[in-house]
Amino acid sequence: MGANLSILKGEYLGDLLAQPQALDDTCSKLELPKSLSTISARLQRGKYHRVVLTGMGSSFHALHPLNLELIAQGHTAVMVESSELIHYQTQLLDSRTLIVAVSQSGRSIEIVRLLKLNRRRATVIAVTNSADSPLYRQSDAVLLTHAGPEFSVSCKTYVSTLVALKFLGDVLCDRNASRSHKVLKHAAPAIASYLADWRSHVELLVERLKGIRDLFLIGRGASLAAVGTGALIIKESTHRHAEGMGVAAFRHGPFEMLGDEVFVLIFFGDRKTKKLNRGFKDDIREQGGQAELVGDESSLPPFHLPNDVPGIMPVLEILPVQMMTLALAALGGREPGRFERTAKITVKE
Repeated sequence: MGANLSILKGEYLGDLLAQPQALDDTCSKLELPKSLSTISARLQRGKYHRVVLTGMGSSFHALHPLNLELIAQGHTAVMVESSELIHYQTQLLDSRTLIVAVSQSGRSIEIVRLLKLNRRRATVIAVTNSADSPLYRQSDAVLLTHAGPEFSVSCKTYVSTLVALKFLGDVLCDRNASRSHKVLKHAAPAIASYLADWRSHVELLVERLKGIRDLFLIGRGASLAAVGTGALIIKESTHRHAEGMGVAAFRHGPFEMLGDEVFVLIFFGDRKTKKLNRGFKDDIREQGGQAELVGDESSLPPFHLPNDVPGIMPVLEILPVQMMTLALAALGGREPGRFERTAKITVKE
């Protein structure tokens, strides 16, 4: 096979396999605090002119589905990285703004500075994994993910954050919170079913990714969460370069790079753009590139995801990329997910 699969061990792999339990814990402890109900009612009455969704890294990318939900409901929502918000868009920090701030640690440098700059002017809803953090203590309402401690690369905390944000979206869009709970409880068993075959998935991907030099992850809509986070975790867990972008954006430049050493992973997404995405895979292959689809039409088991529970697909879409990180690490002869130059919590800009 040409890759040493015995190297696939360590705390990152343990965190990957612990994702179903993390999701169970998150779902069982998600509750609707009175403070959040009050904020939601104010949003419905038009008291907030805009909703600013902010975070860094995977916490930022996880906001894509919520952003689309809010816009579909007629709210003015905008995604802004926290580093840009604190330096270039501080004019948004006023009483007419509702901020949804996502940070797994709740204490990254950008979030701490945002809280200081805001001075309680804008209302802040926090989604975090840490009850002992500035974000938890200084927000007007909090959803705690209960994903447990995490070694390095975001995995448990990422999927738990997506679940919490789906719940938050239902609350802010004035949907039934109990029904939201019932839908989200399907996520943990779906992930457990997929991960039961993790070793087989990795073995297939080792063969599929041999000789690949350039990796692109592309998608549309809510799939941009997995696109952005996927490219990020490939880089930090395997030290291989990967780039995430919209499907259409790939045609504006990167399409010229296609060849037998270029692999493009296309997230099938929802029905609005399935036909476009399917056709794009064929276009890439016709030009000599290698492409696979992630979704319910994929013929390769690691990329096949069932789509029988509406609402949880953004949670499932990261799983094939996680398997890719293991395969690429095995091909590179390195332990996946071990940081060498950075730390779990970013404390310096």
